[in-house]
Amino acid sequence: MSSICVLGNFVVDTSFYADKLPSKGQTIFGTGYQVGPGGKGSNQAIAAARLGSKVNFLGKIGDDKNGKMALELYKKNNIDIKTVFVSKEHPTGVAGIMINKSDGTNAIVVYPGASMEITINEVNKFSELILNSRVFLTQLEIKKKVILHSLKIAKKGGAITILNPAPAIEIEDEFFKYIDFFTPNETEAEFYFGKKIETYKEAKEAGDFFLEKGVQNSIITLGDKGIYFTSKNENFSLPALDLKSKVVDTTGAGDAFSGALASALEKKMEIKKSLNFAIKASGFSTMKKGAAEAMPTLKELIQ
Repeated sequence: MSSICVLGNFVVDTSFYADKLPSKGQTIFGTGYQVGPGGKGSNQAIAAARLGSKVNFLGKIGDDKNGKMALELYKKNNIDIKTVFVSKEHPTGVAGIMINKSDGTNAIVVYPGASMEITINEVNKFSELILNSRVFLTQLEIKKKVILHSLKIAKKGGAITILNPAPAIEIEDEFFKYIDFFTPNETEAEFYFGKKIETYKEAKEAGDFFLEKGVQNSIITLGDKGIYFTSKNENFSLPALDLKSKVVDTTGAGDAFSGALASALEKKMEIKKSLNFAIKASGFSTMKKGAAEAMPTLKELIQ
C-alpha cells in the first residue's frame, strides 16, 4: 500500500527556450527546445517518489508512444502504475511551454487529452487505496466532479488532503471543507481571493479568507518572496532559497513544492520543517531544465 496517492494528469511537455517571451502576434527565434514528461499531477508524484515516499499515481494516458513515456517514467521512479488507466479513444495530453532564458519564467498551454477522461467509476475501483493513503494530493487539471469525489473519499479515510489549485478555475464552495492544505501560487491565490496580493499582509488576508471558506491550512507560494502560511493557530512567512543566477527553468517549481510537501507530511515532519523542505525542493528544481526531469532526489537535498 502506498503512503501517498496523487490524482492528476500526465502530459508530454515541449519546451521552447528564448531570450524573452513573445508578445501577442510576435514571432521570435528560440535558443533551444526539449521534449520530456510533464503534467502537474505526474510531476508532483515524481517529486514525492524521488524524496523517498511510496507513491501511487492515479490518472489516465493514451495508448500511444507518449503514454509509454509515462509508464517508463513511473517504473524508473518506483511509482505504482496499477492505478494508471490507458484510453483507446483519446491521446496522451501535451503541453507547449515557452521559457524566458534570462530568468526562467514561463507561459504554458496544455491540451489534457486522455487525462481529462478519467471517470468517477474508474476512481472508485481504487477507493480502498485512497481510503488507506496517509496523504492525498491533487490539482485542477482533470474534471472537477472527479476531484471532489476523490477528496471526499480521502477525507473519509483520514488522509491529509492537499489541493494545488492549478490551473485556477472556478470551484464550488463545497471543495474547501475537504482540503487540509490549500497551496495556490500568487496568481492563483489572487483569482480565488479576488484581490491583488503584493505584501505578506495581503497574503495573510487571503489565507484568512481561505480558512473562512473551510480549508485547514493555506500556503501561498510567492516565487522569489518565499511562502506565506496561515492556519487557525499561527501564520508566518518563510523565505525562498537565494539562488540568484542559478535559476534556468521554473516550470516544475510549484510541482516540486507540492510533491515535497506531501512527502514531508507523510513522514510526519512538523509544519515549519515541512515547508522549508518543500521550499528547498522547489528551489533545487529551478536549477535544471524540464519539469519531471528537474525534480530533486533526497540525496541532493540533504547534501
